[in-house]
Amino acid sequence: MTGWKMYSEIHQLKSMGFNKSQVARQTSLNVKTVDKYWDVGPDGFAENIQNSSRRKKLDPYQNVILSWLQQYPDMSASQVMDWLEEHYPDDQFRERTVRRFVTWLRKEHFIFKTVSERQYQAVPDPPMGKQMQIDFGETTVRKSTGGFIKLYGMGTVLSRSRYKYAEWSDKPLNTATFIQMLGHCFDYIGGVPEELVFDQDKLVAVSENYGDIIYTYEFEKFKQTHGFKVRLCKKNDPQSKGRVEAVIKYLKRNFAANRLFIDLKIWNQCCEDWLERTANSRLHGTTKKVPAQVFLLEKQYLRPVPFVITIPGDIVTRLVRKDNTILYKSNRYTVPTGTHKPGLELEVKEEAEILKLFDLETGKLVAQHRVSREKGTLIQNTHHLRDNTKKIDELYEKVFNLLGATAQASEFLTSIRHEKRRYVREQFGLMEKLTQKYPMCVVEKAIAYCLAQKLYSAVDCRDAAAYFLSQEQAPAAETSRLIRPGHCLEVLTVKAEQRSITAYTRLLGGEKI
Repeated sequence: MTGWKMYSEIHQLKSMGFNKSQVARQTSLNVKTVDKYWDVGPDGFAENIQNSSRRKKLDPYQNVILSWLQQYPDMSASQVMDWLEEHYPDDQFRERTVRRFVTWLRKEHFIFKTVSERQYQAVPDPPMGKQMQIDFGETTVRKSTGGFIKLYGMGTVLSRSRYKYAEWSDKPLNTATFIQMLGHCFDYIGGVPEELVFDQDKLVAVSENYGDIIYTYEFEKFKQTHGFKVRLCKKNDPQSKGRVEAVIKYLKRNFAANRLFIDLKIWNQCCEDWLERTANSRLHGTTKKVPAQVFLLEKQYLRPVPFVITIPGDIVTRLVRKDNTILYKSNRYTVPTGTHKPGLELEVKEEAEILKLFDLETGKLVAQHRVSREKGTLIQNTHHLRDNTKKIDELYEKVFNLLGATAQASEFLTSIRHEKRRYVREQFGLMEKLTQKYPMCVVEKAIAYCLAQKLYSAVDCRDAAAYFLSQEQAPAAETSRLIRPGHCLEVLTVKAEQRSITAYTRLLGGEKI
């Protein structure tokens, strides 16, 4: 119960003599709600309703959303939702709230979009792992450097779970490029469905031949290797692959529309992020289920991906990601730290359950791993981790030589390296400063003291050096100010010459001694 009906019910029961608790029970309202409006007059309640209606959860984002809609009038509410999540990842947004807010903004500012309507016929969902629909699309986007570029995309969707995949090229697709994209798709979903549904596209088929379809040479070999069936749609029959038709439209309007193009690698990485963040994580409008959650069940019905290269001369590559890993069959495999460079790809070969990664230019083996049959696992070689041993060795040699390369210095530095593993760089750096600040004899005495007391720390060595220097400077200050501090001092024994009193008497009288 809300609005004036709630307000009238509260005050009607109040006029009948009911107290607040009784009114709350009668109206099924919270007693705090009853108390809130207990002494409020009609004018006050009307003003309260007016003020509450003016406040919207997305008011802080009104200017930025309005600027998007004014710049891109055809922008959908779903894309607004995606852009909000992309630009404000720490905030939470509800799709219904965003949709209502966008509708309100369009009415308030008279921002309309042209919607092209297309009729489809409902098709029953096939069994798990049965079918994947594939289609292609083109779109023109603005480049970050100015001007426009035409991109060619492939979109796929598993018919049962509605789990999607997409990839782009900045050149028109050929059969080799398409097959490579399809191979990436199978790696992404971690399996091969039983049937693929296509248009009568020249990338796939040369001729329909009255039902005896003649496929392109490369696609025929790829099809036989992976063991899937193919169903080509008849002309003027988009309904038979309506699911992927919607995906291509979604891909163009929600992801690609109004997005700046920097380079192809970044574009495809952003597309993969969009798939995880939006396309596969949102509640599907038809199934009312989240594709990513349904896919967890459907992927168990997919057949394993074979790794036989069937295209002569074609090389399978994987992009080296920022965390120095490559993605292969839904797992991450490490490469040595420092391998990553923007756009760097490695050749991938699987031989006898061993995954080998090669440099494309030199052919040198970069890394190899045993292939994991799990999904979503990080496979890591320990020698791929950041190796600081060489740098620490160089620092050790530097400090060791500054300390005179003695056995005592070696024992102390080795002990520090063992006891202070996490801070060995800082410890050796402090020892280097000690050689610059204190005389070598003082540093050697401090090291000897620390070894005797089993104090394996540069900080203790610094404190000991400061103490020993102060002990040597104390007698020196009493004997002579001409001796410079910072050098090893020896206590000097000086005996003054003794004269008789007559010598001083003659001096006062003007006589020379």
